[in-house]
Amino acid sequence: MLLKRILVPVDFSKDSLNAVTYAAEFAQPFGAELLLLYVVEPIYYATPTDPYAVNANVAMLIEEQHRLGEQQLTRIGADLEKKEQRFRALIKSGSPPQLITDTARSQRADLIIMATHGRTGLAHMFMGSVAEKVVRTASCPVLTVRSTAKPGRKISARKR
Repeated sequence: MLLKRILVPVDFSKDSLNAVTYAAEFAQPFGAELLLLYVVEPIYYATPTDPYAVNANVAMLIEEQHRLGEQQLTRIGADLEKKEQRFRALIKSGSPPQLITDTARSQRADLIIMATHGRTGLAHMFMGSVAEKVVRTASCPVLTVRSTAKPGRKISARKR
């Protein structure tokens, strides 16, 4: 298998940063490029006066999320450059599962490596699972990385 491009969605949580480290190590033997994707989710709110009014504060919040996303991606990029890892950073706005799968398709990603928080029960029911939706709809393979996965851990095959 030849991997040229690996999409890594990030939300800057500890788990997603762990997935970036995992993906960088995974990419090295292939010389694959990492595509870091940060998605700014839409903000839904209700106002007692006009449900269709655009609030200036919401626009400012979205701009701030973009600005902070750029800062975080720059920081991650600096770490990847130290490791001589090729990467590109993308920021998009919309629904994370949809944008992850669309970006994988449009950027011709060979693999998606993403964190999964492993929520169950009510948390899973109410919050859903971005990873689960991506696994179901992606056009390429998806490798999910749990928070317990440690980058750099050697995997060996057992002889039977």
